[in-house]
Amino acid sequence: MTPEKNPLSIRERLEELERKTLSPLAALSSASRGRPKPEKPCQIRPDFQHDRDRIVHSKAFRRLKHKTQVFLAPRGDHYRTRLTHTIEV
Repeated sequence: MTPEKNPLSIRERLEELERKTLSPLAALSSASRGRPKPEKPCQIRPDFQHDRDRIVHSKAFRRLKHKTQVFLAPRGDHYRTRLTHTIEV
């Protein structure tokens, strides 16, 4: 037996999955308006995934883990870091 050949790259398969599963109103990676500076397209990650990875791995984002965000609740204090708050929002 030979493995089935799929001509689509991983990125193209992920973009196809987005088209099939997301809302018709969703912003799709394949419909991205591009970049300020031209970049070679990645064969693995769609554009939006690439952008998310840039944010998550940036120094500024990681520094948020040392900042405390406090919300006063009627039954007690709820403590969280700005990093977790940023991810949730």
